[in-house]
Amino acid sequence: MASGDGRVAQIASSIRVIPDFPKPGIMFRDITTLLLDPKAFRDTIDLFVERYKDKGITVVAARGFIFGPPIALAIGAKFVPLRKPKKLPGEVISEEYSLEYGTDKIEMHVGAVEANDRALVVDDLIATGGTLCAAVKLLERVGAKVVECACVIELPELKGREKLRDRPVFVLIKTD
Repeated sequence: MASGDGRVAQIASSIRVIPDFPKPGIMFRDITTLLLDPKAFRDTIDLFVERYKDKGITVVAARGFIFGPPIALAIGAKFVPLRKPKKLPGEVISEEYSLEYGTDKIEMHVGAVEANDRALVVDDLIATGGTLCAAVKLLERVGAKVVECACVIELPELKGREKLRDRPVFVLIKTD
């Protein structure tokens, strides 16, 4: 966690917490308020760019399109979208992962990532780790080396980091 950097406190304070959403007992972390604060949004991107700019990252893969593309552009890497099924045209490969009730899948274009690419997986949140783990498996299946997973927020009580085992995870904000 980048807690020693004063920007992290401002980023954390810009994230709205909505109780009982989407169901009772859930404290939802809403990043849309971070996006409404240009300084907090810029600082979020800058902190990731500062960390990864000299690491030889060749591909940034992300399920969401908010944080991944600006990081990829700033570090000179290609951006590869990881999407839910049937959202990408053309030939795709997929990885299934478990949810609380059932399963889901993520997909990426065939050929978007090559063997020996050095990949950074970006997500706004690590909760149970299912999506990140599926992303890592998908990238490793095509021969990429996943350098790290980078998330804005971590919900440590859901133990998502454990699912990723020894893979490095960098987060800006850990919730209490």
